[in-house]
Amino acid sequence: MSFISTVVNFLALPFATASYRKDLRRTLLALGADGALAVLVLIIAMLLTVLPSLPSFDVVTDYRPKIPLRVYTADGALLGEFGDEHRDFTPIKEIPPVLKDALLSIEDSRFYEHSGVDYRGVLRALVADLTGGFRQGASTITMQVARAFFLSQEKTVRRKLTEVVLAYRIESALSKDQILELYMNQIYLGQRTHGFAAAARTYFNKRLPELTLAEAAMLAGIPQNPAKRNPAVNPVRAKARQELVLKRMLQLGKITQAQYAEAANQPLKISRSLQFEAHADYVAELVRQQLYAQYKGDAYTQGLNVYTTLDKAEQNAAYDSVRRNVLAYDQRHGYRGPEGFVDLPSDADEQEDAIDRILAKHPSSDNLISAVVTEVSPKLVRAEPASGDTIEIKGEGLRFAARALQPNAKVDAKIRVGSVIRASQDGKGRWSISQMPEVDAAFVALNAEDGSYRAMVGGFDFSRNQFNHVTNAWRQPGSSIKPFVYSAALEKGFSPATLMNDAPLSLPGGENGQPWEPKNDDGFDGAMTLRQALARSKNVVAVRLLQAISPNYARDYLQRFGFDAAKHPANLTMTLGSGSVTPLQMAGAYAVFANGGYRVTPRLVQKITDARGNVLWEAPPPPAREDEQRAIDPRNAFIMDSMLREVVRSGTGAAASQRLGRYDLAGKTGTTSNAVDGWFAGYSGNVVAVSWMGHDQPKSLGGREFGATLALPIWIDYMRQALSGKPPNERKPPPGVSFVDGDWLYDEFKGDEGVKALDVEESPLKSIFDTLKKVFGG
Repeated sequence: MSFISTVVNFLALPFATASYRKDLRRTLLALGADGALAVLVLIIAMLLTVLPSLPSFDVVTDYRPKIPLRVYTADGALLGEFGDEHRDFTPIKEIPPVLKDALLSIEDSRFYEHSGVDYRGVLRALVADLTGGFRQGASTITMQVARAFFLSQEKTVRRKLTEVVLAYRIESALSKDQILELYMNQIYLGQRTHGFAAAARTYFNKRLPELTLAEAAMLAGIPQNPAKRNPAVNPVRAKARQELVLKRMLQLGKITQAQYAEAANQPLKISRSLQFEAHADYVAELVRQQLYAQYKGDAYTQGLNVYTTLDKAEQNAAYDSVRRNVLAYDQRHGYRGPEGFVDLPSDADEQEDAIDRILAKHPSSDNLISAVVTEVSPKLVRAEPASGDTIEIKGEGLRFAARALQPNAKVDAKIRVGSVIRASQDGKGRWSISQMPEVDAAFVALNAEDGSYRAMVGGFDFSRNQFNHVTNAWRQPGSSIKPFVYSAALEKGFSPATLMNDAPLSLPGGENGQPWEPKNDDGFDGAMTLRQALARSKNVVAVRLLQAISPNYARDYLQRFGFDAAKHPANLTMTLGSGSVTPLQMAGAYAVFANGGYRVTPRLVQKITDARGNVLWEAPPPPAREDEQRAIDPRNAFIMDSMLREVVRSGTGAAASQRLGRYDLAGKTGTTSNAVDGWFAGYSGNVVAVSWMGHDQPKSLGGREFGATLALPIWIDYMRQALSGKPPNERKPPPGVSFVDGDWLYDEFKGDEGVKALDVEESPLKSIFDTLKKVFGG
């Protein structure tokens, strides 16, 4: 007995804790003198080789977890995360008891009793290793913490002995709760996820306090083998491990038989990827670029939180609207055929592997699920998606691709066994054949008063195309540029009531020496007011108007709205939108009309905080309006607002007022030559928004497509959310304008100074306008 006491005292020197001495004495007494001597020799060797090379210990005493960069909406909805490790640090007091009980039951039921090492288990593991094969684990939670922070996963005696030493050092430096807190925040749980809080979000899209017993037990089962036991990768193995956890909890009295039965039978909905509360991949990427430029690699590990100016509901409405209306356009233009094809082997396992390989090249896009056809007829299609569940499509779900299901369908368009198709599911669970669209779209909404983003969708699918069309796509604006030419004309004495002649026009400068003859989409209508001409988007009138004020004057004037003069030609085609703009630039320009004549600077980030919530940077409040911010005369903004409202009341944008049931909307459609680009730019109150649709490689969208059919529906669907519950917005006329002869006019242009009519002598109604000339004094 005295020999064993001597051994205990010697071995206890590096770890002077009472619990350590007690555990060691109990183990050595069970071994006897010979066993104790063997352990003494082994431990002395360990101390001589391991202690000098122990790593620095401050990594656990001063724990600084790698927490990713997170991007939020203004109202706190998570919309993006960047970093190698998905982690949410959670203090031990905020971790629910059900999760702690589940974890300790399966991993270390004596955690609060032992001193860091289960000696009998360690000795069994060492014997197994020395006799061939490391099949015994025996690692406590503390030992796993030591391994996670300091050691590799190699299975050697030296590594195991080092783990033991480190475990005792950890126990001597930290409380049990501190050790468990480290473990539950640091441990890897599959899918790039570290810690249980992040795992709850990844696999169940829940916060820790929301976990059920069944979900907690499944998470507790992952640490044994995160690669193979996580439910996203292998739900069968994860379920078996979960049941083992529940049985262990029952044995230890942590749950009742009834709780066990309920949890074991509870169906779980497993997420296969990190879920975000708002669809804003393009916004998140824009923020990531800004933060990386400022913080470099630290941006991804320091737990920075970036709060944007976006509104969650409006962002999701914009995303849904872009997706829905792009797919509607795609449906109008027919089914193009399967995306790919794979020969399916007859062996079931080989067939499953073949399906997995081909679908990896055709990832799903939100509700557009990729799948391989396994059975096909004109009345029924069965297909296998990556999830392994069989999709069954019949009835109305086959209509879109009906021709591709016929025996005589063209080979490249025919759906057959092995074809890769897209399927979407409606709210009632019914599947339909769909397809990935070739066309793309963009949408942006700003607060017209301060320039803050309300919503932004840079394209149809970020995973397919990371190019942000809102900020980077320079496209021809078509007729959506006309209001800025009209605005310039107001400064030259024109008014909404000015008469212009909508009649054929032939000018030099066409192709191959031929005259240039601009056309309207709806023919010619003779003399009309500028208000009518803008509402109906009359091209010829716009050309005549630009001709009257000169292209050079108009191009210089465009710069007031933030347009780049170098991007617009100094000729008459400018008024038809032959220049180049971005959707963001267009939104800022229309904001000038919406807010009474002031330029605004788009801003996305509201504030940045660190991992503890301390504010690192916050955007200053918008400056008070000053003259240097003014882009145009308030009278100009008021009159243009009235004309743009007319576009939406009776002109090419009338569908907006009809479908939204309100008449405080203003905006302008835009369609470029051959319908290559479709636009709608408009606003109501302080919400200004721009939508665009087109191909990345410009080509016609179709002979019957216009801005009103392509982009306006996107704008309408977003505005339904943005304006919900908001009263109508009316504008009061500013000083210096008068309502003369049925329309608005600058006071200084009343009488003979204003432009009453232009080119009406070419009208078929010349006699009528001769009379008008006499009334206006010639």
